[in-house]
Amino acid sequence: MHPVFTRQIRLDLYLAAWLPVLALVTAALAVPNHRGLVESALIAAPLTLLAAFMSLAQWPMVRALPLDRSHPLRLAMTHLGWLLVSAGVWVAAGAGAAGVLGATSRFAGALDRFRTDVPYVTVIGALVFFSVTMLHYVLISLDDARAAERAALEAAYRGRDAELRALRAQVHPHFLFNGLNAIASLAGSDPVRARAMCVMLAEFFRASMALGSREEIPLAEELDLAQRYLEIERVRFGDRLRLEIATADDVLACAVPALLLQPLVENAVTHGIAHSLEGGVVRLAARREADRLVVTIENPADPDRPASRGQGVGIQNVRARLASLHPGATRAECREAAGRFTVEVVLPAVVRGPHAAAPPPDAVEVA
Repeated sequence: MHPVFTRQIRLDLYLAAWLPVLALVTAALAVPNHRGLVESALIAAPLTLLAAFMSLAQWPMVRALPLDRSHPLRLAMTHLGWLLVSAGVWVAAGAGAAGVLGATSRFAGALDRFRTDVPYVTVIGALVFFSVTMLHYVLISLDDARAAERAALEAAYRGRDAELRALRAQVHPHFLFNGLNAIASLAGSDPVRARAMCVMLAEFFRASMALGSREEIPLAEELDLAQRYLEIERVRFGDRLRLEIATADDVLACAVPALLLQPLVENAVTHGIAHSLEGGVVRLAARREADRLVVTIENPADPDRPASRGQGVGIQNVRARLASLHPGATRAECREAAGRFTVEVVLPAVVRGPHAAAPPPDAVEVA
């Protein structure tokens, strides 16, 4: 189907665009001076209307013969054949209009005058045919360019979505690996605590999988999930692990990628608390700076701790997910000073809707 038929306004604009063509054809027919302007207009009107609808019939032919993929001989012969047919119909229509006018006393001799101008009229029709053909090729090129752009955007979106799904999929196995190691360490020495940790781990996975199926969640829900995780770890570490949460009320509804903090909190426990005999405080803080949300996770850092043999899943995962969701508008930085290790995550402060989780107080300590 021709694009002009997809919407009524396009058809109206298409027909209106032929009004200047009507004026040009009328002026061209009046050039020989043996025909008045009114007679020229009365012949030009049906010719222009016919050309408008004949040009619509060219669309399938032009679409089937792309300039860059058609054999030159086939392209030339097809267009030449269509030109001869169009010119014949064009001249016959002009002769019919002139014959109708010649039957009246006012325009007597109109058909004879038209016969003398047949070569001239044929040239005008060929120029109209050529112009319409080129216009169709231009429109098809623009349409193909838009289609290619849409396809590229859709491919980029699908690629980004697949990447995000893969990155989210890394979080659960990584956490499960750490959780099973913790349970294994307790199974021999304290079976009761190991069983309790298994139950809490199952409940945590149920909650995290429900949240992980969503691309973004309110920060309040993400903080609640972090608290659940640290309660599980307290079964293993006891009083060595303490949690502080400090947030402002205006950040709790800000949207963050689901399970964004999970690998960072895991790292705080695995590489911070686990290597400190006295344990320490894992501190989560969130604040708003203009249109940015700043989230920090701090944990104790023993300078004499052994070098990590992990693959750095946590911070790399966070950076990759943020870069995919908000290219160029995020950052995740790490620093260590005065016995504390800090990760600072910055992303746009966007509120998607009311958050479901109950907001934690401005400062909370799990002792």
